[in-house]
Amino acid sequence: MPSTQQPEGRAARLPRRQILTDEVYETLKAMIMNSEITAGARVNIDALARDLRVSQTPLREALARLESDGLVTKAALKGYSVSQVLTRAEFEDLYELRRLLEPWAAARCAERAGRAGRARLQAEMSSCREPAPAGGYQSYRRMTEHDQRFHGLITELAGNRAVQASFERTHCHLHLFRISYADRLGTQTLLEHHRILDALLAGDPEQAAAAMLAHLDASRARLSAHLP
Repeated sequence: MPSTQQPEGRAARLPRRQILTDEVYETLKAMIMNSEITAGARVNIDALARDLRVSQTPLREALARLESDGLVTKAALKGYSVSQVLTRAEFEDLYELRRLLEPWAAARCAERAGRAGRARLQAEMSSCREPAPAGGYQSYRRMTEHDQRFHGLITELAGNRAVQASFERTHCHLHLFRISYADRLGTQTLLEHHRILDALLAGDPEQAAAAMLAHLDASRARLSAHLP
């Protein structure tokens, strides 16, 4: 089972059970993202416990986290099943919400970020200088996590907790990366992130909002082609 990378010193402080749950969570998430457990399939906890050589306790804790992410659903008397990939209607609804929230957040971030916030934004861009080659979830996980952190940081620095919480509840990047991933998508995403960053560093709210809106519209167009 692949181990979860831990910040220096953190693993030594965490109880072993928490480390194990984190590892199981990442393993199950990768299995879902790679369609090793297909959309709509029931999660067989007994079989997974045998395959992963763990007890049911960390499995159930990991599944509860995946339910919070929207990657699995739980039904009474039936247990857990893998969530379906977004339908076209759900996809369009998600982007409509993002178009309402994120350009506004980018404008406020440009106004409010301050020196410390701008340093955090630059550090985040430096954490992912190029996309990983197209392939399984482990190969593009770094890009997925950067994408989520970058957009999440902008909503955080905008200074409105309601907007930030609304964005976080969508878990949009996990669901969008289930639709498709290719190297060219990651390359274009990073170029668009740099345009947003430039506007944020310049403290230009209008340009930041425009760059974010252009990024969302381009992302929607790229992914829309992969939906039925």
